[in-house]
Amino acid sequence: MSSTIRQLLVELTGTIEYAEAIGDDEALAGSGIDSGDLVRLVLLVEQRTGVEITAADMEHLNTIDDYERFIAERSVAGSAGGA
Repeated sequence: MSSTIRQLLVELTGTIEYAEAIGDDEALAGSGIDSGDLVRLVLLVEQRTGVEITAADMEHLNTIDDYERFIAERSVAGSAGGA
């Protein structure tokens, strides 16, 4: 099963090969996509998941696993209610 981030990487790069080749714990920044692509990835994550990612958050999001964990934590926190 493909992860949300892998699906977004396919959308971002236009190729499934990149998303399949990168390891879950491999740094995205060193894997062939540039800083502009990382910003576009963040925008796609926000649009598709409704999870907001701040500039401070981005400093800690380096791998597919980091993004997946972040989205899962924020999605649970957001659905837990509040207010």
